Amino acid sequence: MVCSPNIVKIAVIGGSGLYNLEGLEVIEEVNPETPWGFASDKIVISRLPSGNKIAFLARHGRGHYLTPTEVPVRANIAALKSIGVEVIIAFSAVGSLREEIPPCDFVLPDQLIDRTRGLRPSTFFGEGLVAHAGFADPFHAGLSDLIAKHESALEFGAKLHTKKTAVCMEGPAFSTRAESHMYRSWGGDVINMSALPESKLAREAEIAYQMVCMSTDYDCWRENEEAVTVETVMMNMGNNGKNAKNLLHAILPDLEEAVTEGTLEPKIKGSMRFSGMTAKEKRNPETVRKLEYILPGYY
Repeated sequence: MVCSPNIVKIAVIGGSGLYNLEGLEVIEEVNPETPWGFASDKIVISRLPSGNKIAFLARHGRGHYLTPTEVPVRANIAALKSIGVEVIIAFSAVGSLREEIPPCDFVLPDQLIDRTRGLRPSTFFGEGLVAHAGFADPFHAGLSDLIAKHESALEFGAKLHTKKTAVCMEGPAFSTRAESHMYRSWGGDVINMSALPESKLAREAEIAYQMVCMSTDYDCWRENEEAVTVETVMMNMGNNGKNAKNLLHAILPDLEEAVTEGTLEPKIKGSMRFSGMTAKEKRNPETVRKLEYILPGYY
């Protein structure tokens, strides 16, 4: 059963280096059971200075115990949708594939290349109900523009890059050198292990979604330096985590206003209403029941 709508409209998904929201009053933690199971962790709901609420979910669980492949992404997105979420700002550590994106810079990608290996459930559909979501632009342009206006919130000389292409690989091992060079030749600018299927599922659930990529390293394409290691990544996460919180606090007033007034473009709500391809008499009732949780009345 879906919770009453419009409880919490804005959510943050925290990745490596961002495990909580500081400086906000925590109201409660919720852990709804969805038709796809439970989320990675309890959803922490905090009160903003305006009185509105914001939700936070640790993608890998608090304590970082889930690999990118193990993250229950369908449950994560469904759980956030069930409490009323309309907008997700998702933070993720990434490797840089470009000289001009050094460690500690931030990136707002607008395109995405899928290099996962089909090990992660990537749709709410199937099992007797076929639907197709538009995904030409996998991130939300309006959210990206809103976030980009607050580059000045970043410290340590960090810059904020826009209109870049992210590569999402399976992991948990980092790239080989050959793969890193291949991604560069394809036009990839950063690489991570979390953008998919998170962005696809958010689109199917009609949630506006933008990933904020936090560069931790140069992957392994630079021949004149050591390949990326966990130690290198962890060393840069401290500054990235602080900047993530700085950026988030800076954008929240504008984001609250945009969500409240409904000015974010393009509109995502209603985009899945007529996406179904399966004849009504052929639809699996169990799948229809599950979809009622996130898209009530659609199928």
